[in-house]
Amino acid sequence: MAAGVRTERQQARHRRIADAAYALLQTEGYRATSMLAIARQAGASNETLYRWYGNKQGLFRTLVEDNAAEVRDLLQARLSGDAQPLDTLSEIAPLLLQLVTGDRAVALNRAAAADVNDTATLGSTIAESGRGTVVPLIGAQIARLHKSGELSGGTVAEMAETFVGLLIGDLQIRRVIGVIDPPDSAECERRARRAISQLFRLYGPDHSAATGAAAIAPD
Repeated sequence: MAAGVRTERQQARHRRIADAAYALLQTEGYRATSMLAIARQAGASNETLYRWYGNKQGLFRTLVEDNAAEVRDLLQARLSGDAQPLDTLSEIAPLLLQLVTGDRAVALNRAAAADVNDTATLGSTIAESGRGTVVPLIGAQIARLHKSGELSGGTVAEMAETFVGLLIGDLQIRRVIGVIDPPDSAECERRARRAISQLFRLYGPDHSAATGAAAIAPD
């Protein structure tokens, strides 16, 4: 069921189904979570779930797409206005880090890993809906920095990919395998400052930190 054609009542039911699916992922894991269990937890009929989503993979693909849309909408809300690109990048980077290491993003990545030997469809959906949505938003700000001459020596796409790698690193995978807790806001701010500083070291004029980057050097 496409999000754009849901009635208000259907949206409310979908949210209950999503909440139930996430709750069961946390307690039972992806393989042990069935459509019937989700329906019961959500107070919905099994027939409704199959009619709306087709199968379990379809339901979780919808959750992935919903999560990506939420990330996109939150980032785009911060991108509005006439703020300088460096200020905008400094604002959205910690938010992005919080979103990709949050409980729901981690649960969906764990589901995708569990699905590899079944349908192997959730991973590609996460890549297309998640990274495919976020990197262009980052790239739009880097393009502005590139145009002004504050960043150079690489393509915008290359610099955007580099920045995302510097920002997230292995933090998300360590969250997925359960060896760390989600970073708090202070840690996300610190990592964002460090990633921006490193980006300017790599791509700033003469491969040194730009004037604007000096103000946000790592702690």
